[in-house]
Amino acid sequence: MSGEPGYFHQDTLRVPDGAELYYQVTGDGEPGAVLCDGLGCDGFAWKYLAPYLSRHHRVLRWHYRGHGRSGIPMDRERIGMLYTCDDLQRVMDAAGMERAVLFGHSMGVQVALEFHRRYARRVQGLVLLCGSYGNPLDTFHDSNVLKKMFPTLRRVVERFPEQSARLIHAALRTELAVQLAITLEMNRERIARNDLAPYFEHLARMDPVVFVRTLDSLAEHSAWDHLLHVDVPTLVVAGERDKFTPGWLSRKMAARIPESELVVIPEGTHTAPLEAPGLVELRVERFLRERLGKPSTPSADGVRILPPAARA
Repeated sequence: MSGEPGYFHQDTLRVPDGAELYYQVTGDGEPGAVLCDGLGCDGFAWKYLAPYLSRHHRVLRWHYRGHGRSGIPMDRERIGMLYTCDDLQRVMDAAGMERAVLFGHSMGVQVALEFHRRYARRVQGLVLLCGSYGNPLDTFHDSNVLKKMFPTLRRVVERFPEQSARLIHAALRTELAVQLAITLEMNRERIARNDLAPYFEHLARMDPVVFVRTLDSLAEHSAWDHLLHVDVPTLVVAGERDKFTPGWLSRKMAARIPESELVVIPEGTHTAPLEAPGLVELRVERFLRERLGKPSTPSADGVRILPPAARA
């Protein structure tokens, strides 16, 4: 792997069941970092953190089955958490990363924890951002309404996939969808429209059947029983105003993981890495330095919380 500044490599990996997985590697340096996305995402949450990490670390970004530039397996039933963890192991092999710090945002938190359960020797540390240890439909907006509605939604999507795709794609491509999300779910004073729009653009292109099958796997998965067995340095990052994964979940998770650290982003929501990039970078940098022995760098001395206008 090249150590030149600005190093970039991208490729696809075909796994045994036919799915083609997209991945890219940037930067160089240890410990390496693997970034695991949220559901329906192709990397929008890492807009600021990924290039920051790439200045001193080898950073692996990849797309789940049916997400972003990754394909769908020949057997469309092969969607879910266990396949995701196996895929991650193969992608790390392809990228030449024997061990790494796993970063997870939203769904990526469950992926990182389950991967540690199954492949602990390959995990040097965990950075868990704005996510849950499991069963996210039980706690979405501190309610189980979505959990009750989901079986019906899934049946409709599975039975009428083409019609569902047309309806969903049309709705998500509207400016109204973006503005509603910013107003109702995010911190409007902190999030820039151009930071959130890529999420809707990707979701509008995504196969809705893949989405609901992935969500079904998440809804049934929990790493709660594994938290006590996490034996690597762990940083938990929560948004104070996160409605998708309420802050109490992060506190509960951090309290159960031995010797973990918790940082709560003031006024942060589910997109805290985009709303307060400097604060997240500073805290991650300190964690890597103090808990994983990464040398100090001048970039860790200050905090930048950019207003939306500066990130547009």
